[in-house]
Amino acid sequence: MTDRNLERPAPGAPDFRYEEHESVSSTNTLCFDRARAGHPGRLWIRADMQSSGRGRRGRDWSSPTGNLFASVLLIDPQPSDRIGELPLAAAVALSEAVDKAAGTFQLVSLKWPNDLLVDEAKLSGILLEAEVLDDGRQAVVIGFGVNCVTHPPLALYEATDLRSLGYQITAERLFEALASTMTEQLDNWCQPGGFQSIRKLWLKRAAHLGKEITVRTAQEEITGIFADLDARGHLVLKQDDGRQRTIYAGDVFLADDTR
Repeated sequence: MTDRNLERPAPGAPDFRYEEHESVSSTNTLCFDRARAGHPGRLWIRADMQSSGRGRRGRDWSSPTGNLFASVLLIDPQPSDRIGELPLAAAVALSEAVDKAAGTFQLVSLKWPNDLLVDEAKLSGILLEAEVLDDGRQAVVIGFGVNCVTHPPLALYEATDLRSLGYQITAERLFEALASTMTEQLDNWCQPGGFQSIRKLWLKRAAHLGKEITVRTAQEEITGIFADLDARGHLVLKQDDGRQRTIYAGDVFLADDTR
């Protein structure tokens, strides 16, 4: 019987390596540990559960057994000024993986920059973190958390899970689909002009395009019409005076739901 902890080719993505664990503090943290130890990257780590899962802006991420917790480690994937495009590529890949595993067509919509929604309820979270290592390499880790069988009561957003939606999909099955679709989108992203095709795929699933939204940044709340994504994937808001404003980071809410 194969030791689950041993590194081996990733299911669905044989050009990547793969580790599987029963429990870890955080799959993102373990990926960075591997990077600091000299790992060349293109490594997936999946765990049955996490004791210290985290989301964007340092929020805790509930990590019970049965849901998907996986992270991918990339080393120097592209010039550092392009790393901000990766969350959108990851969101497209995960949305395609859900369709692939569930046998659906565009089951999920995307809330900027990378949340998956079903009927406005949050299905997953994606966390990108980057670090320059002591040897000068840049380690980029993308973590995925998907509610397969349970979902937490979130204070900021309504949540859901695949089982509640009527889809019996194991974390293992969804991971294999994700490893495959993420490989495709990473290959796409690395091609000249590749992000523009990812941007178009993202916009096809955009949850709030053309609607009035509020974006809560670290400094302020800004309300306007979600007009577009710019060429780098930043949110473009059209304000009441007709001017457009580009948002680089923030939490998005429908204008009448800013809990």
